[in-house]
Amino acid sequence: MLAVSILASHRPYVVRQLNDVLFVESLFERLPDVVFSVKDTEGRYLAMSNGCVARCHLRNKHEAIGCTAYDLFPSHMAKRYCAQDALVFAASRPIVDSLDLTLYNDGGAGWCVSNKQPIQDAEGRLLGLVCISKDLTELSREGLLDAGFARTIDYIQANYARHLTLQELADIAGLSIAQLDRRMKWVFQVSTGEFVRRTRLEAALHAIRSSSASIADIAVDTGFFDQSALHKQCKQATGLSPRQLRLLQGRERVG
Repeated sequence: MLAVSILASHRPYVVRQLNDVLFVESLFERLPDVVFSVKDTEGRYLAMSNGCVARCHLRNKHEAIGCTAYDLFPSHMAKRYCAQDALVFAASRPIVDSLDLTLYNDGGAGWCVSNKQPIQDAEGRLLGLVCISKDLTELSREGLLDAGFARTIDYIQANYARHLTLQELADIAGLSIAQLDRRMKWVFQVSTGEFVRRTRLEAALHAIRSSSASIADIAVDTGFFDQSALHKQCKQATGLSPRQLRLLQGRERVG
């Protein structure tokens, strides 16, 4: 791909390791409301799909290569994106279902759901990250998304390990419990309570796959009542027990 040839003389090792990821870029070329991108650990774009062209005022997607978020987006958006990247790199863990402001193809601002995943080589060295963001165009235009709702999503993702009440979350959003629940279902297709549980489970599954901590400790650290509760939800979500999932990853300690 052109992204590889442009960067080969500067970051050959990184680009060589990312070849298996970059091919996915072509899958998003005909989706103007989706932006797929790959960044190195310094926040420079190695690849970006065509969804970036109009919104970032580029002649073609290849102009994004080597740029950072600050080169392409308003500073308040870029600051949040870079802070998220730093979290991904610091903990080598994904960011799932983040509600963020972005630019739309008409130049206006709106909301998107973004997911970021670290990229590592076979030895576990961090190479960069992959990001996929999906515009929430209709919900944004109808005024159904706002900063209060986004704060609530951030709060859940930062505090999933402790008990969160629906009233507490509704107060942060500035909504009633019923209103918050409706917005959750519009955006994420699940209730508020289920979104909390899903966030908690995502964190637990990542820890099971990537750490050697005991399953019991992971259950406590991610907010499950006990190990059996984690076992049940893991089995429902993946078809495997935590022990089986860890063995599938080739980790010897099963906790």
